[in-house]
Amino acid sequence: MHRSTSHPSGRPVADSVHLGDCRLAASHRNPLSRDEARRALTDGGIRACEICRPDSELGILD
Repeated sequence: MHRSTSHPSGRPVADSVHLGDCRLAASHRNPLSRDEARRALTDGGIRACEICRPDSELGILD
């Protein structure tokens, strides 16, 4: 799992979680453990990529 980041204010900001092989993941990304990805998606307010669906891979249902 990877967390994509963007730079709206010059600092990296997490905006989505992707599977490791997702082509939509930004070049600025941080690897996450499965537990970190679950927390980011459920408690962290970070969205799951709608293409690679890491939430499905992790067993998280909407």
